[in-house]
Amino acid sequence: MASWRVTTLTGRHAASVVSGGSITGSGAMAGALCDALEAKDGRILGVMDGDAAGPSPELAGYLWLARLPFDAEIQALGVHPERRGQGVGDALMRAALETACDWQCEHLLLEVREGNAAAIALYRRHGLDVDGRRRGYYPPATPDSVREDALLMSRCL
Repeated sequence: MASWRVTTLTGRHAASVVSGGSITGSGAMAGALCDALEAKDGRILGVMDGDAAGPSPELAGYLWLARLPFDAEIQALGVHPERRGQGVGDALMRAALETACDWQCEHLLLEVREGNAAAIALYRRHGLDVDGRRRGYYPPATPDSVREDALLMSRCL
């Protein structure tokens, strides 16, 4: 498995974010991510694909972390489909936990679609547990499916 380097994305990464910002399943659109690049109350952590060449390397994955008064909350996490299962999500989660600890946050929070088994497994590997549920929170993923619950997960830091 590759060792991924996580960096804090800034405005100079906007082209990469726009080209990869709507990574399937992340829940965040490129415009919202670009707005968050310069936000004082959060951070976009990213993994750039080391195989990509040129002025705008491809985004392999990102994690949008918001800083709250006492907690940190993961707003979105996305990994490029070709990079899933290669440790990108694990690297991003380690960096998010480190950042939240640096911010002296008490908890790391997130919500995840109940049917997203891969994401739930990733979060559990990093010590998050389900501590709540929002019934029918997510719209149907496909036209023939039903609304899904959001699982609320957290970890004490």
